[in-house]
Amino acid sequence: MNELQRELVGRVRDLGPAMVERAERYDREASFPDENFADLRDAGFLALCVPTANGGLGADFATYALVAEEIGRHCGSTALAFNMHTATTLLTGQISDELDLSDEDRRLVGERRERLYADIVADHTVHAQPFSEGLDPRATKGFATVAEPTDGGYLISGRKIFASLSTSADIHNVACMVDGDPRIRLIGVPAGSDGLTVTGEWDPLGMRGTVSKTLLLDRVFVPAENEWLPPGVFNQMATRWPHFYMTLSFAYVGVMGAVIDFTGRYLAGEVDGTSRAGNPQKEYVWGDMQLRYEQARALSHHASAEAGADPSPAALRRAWSSVVATMEGAPAIASAAVQAGGGRSLLRPLPLERLYRDARCGATMLPWSAEICRERLGNLKSGIDGIAGRDRPATGGAEEG
Repeated sequence: MNELQRELVGRVRDLGPAMVERAERYDREASFPDENFADLRDAGFLALCVPTANGGLGADFATYALVAEEIGRHCGSTALAFNMHTATTLLTGQISDELDLSDEDRRLVGERRERLYADIVADHTVHAQPFSEGLDPRATKGFATVAEPTDGGYLISGRKIFASLSTSADIHNVACMVDGDPRIRLIGVPAGSDGLTVTGEWDPLGMRGTVSKTLLLDRVFVPAENEWLPPGVFNQMATRWPHFYMTLSFAYVGVMGAVIDFTGRYLAGEVDGTSRAGNPQKEYVWGDMQLRYEQARALSHHASAEAGADPSPAALRRAWSSVVATMEGAPAIASAAVQAGGGRSLLRPLPLERLYRDARCGATMLPWSAEICRERLGNLKSGIDGIAGRDRPATGGAEEG
């Protein structure tokens, strides 16, 4: 870690004990972690990826990954929700800066993000990014949510499922399209807008604090200045900056760390006074858990550190591999923790049963689900390119097919 990364991760770690204490309540109630977000706000983390010149903390993608991991180590739901907020500042900041934009589009991005950053820094505006629609599993070829141009802006109509921060975000940044135009748009819909409805029950297996209900949009008027990116920049990101799609995995690296933390203390007798040291079966499982965790964590750090525009085929394969190692590794080590700890380790209020459920949720998250990443890793052409073309830039199409 560099100096800034060590400082920011340390500041999150200082907030961690309070997050851990609240996590059981958020899980039990399936309620949003408002107190955790207030702590992050007070520590400046809502502006984590806002440049220092704009009053933010100036973190890049790799630094965000480390911060998200540390949050996830204390509360997985908070880390996932925080990802949905921070993603907008990454898209309008570092990612846009590294893409090819016309002079006019770059001017427009600069103008729009100045206001976005100011609202986050001064007013603590919380953003969300509801992408999922339950249609194309890759979620990058297009969207059914429609933006109809009108005087002064757009009328937005559609549906977004699993919309994290559905009842807590100030602005929902929806991916949508204008009929007849293949370019994806990112438009901020203010909470409480006429025609915007939050609907559905929220009683999931895990990550219950994200409160990811369904958003229904019925001709919701949004002013033109809330279109954060020029049309088509999102499409360019999908093919040229694909590491953006691994951001969800960082929270799960943190959940893996939480499982390791608890299991180590439990086996050592620090939880209930009964040491399991000297039991060869438990020690074998414990050793295997640590191995799998360190492998996933190292791969995550490597992949996030090399994120950028036009990654080489090998770098893209490492990103896919990282997602699989994390999203499949998290439930695997949580299951192993149950095996090592035995039945008593699952009793509430101990955290393992919650971590076990949270860990299970990651492998299905789109657009880079574990299955999709495995499919791409197994593709012979991409596999050969990824091994032989380590330093050759990708030619685009990372999200195609």
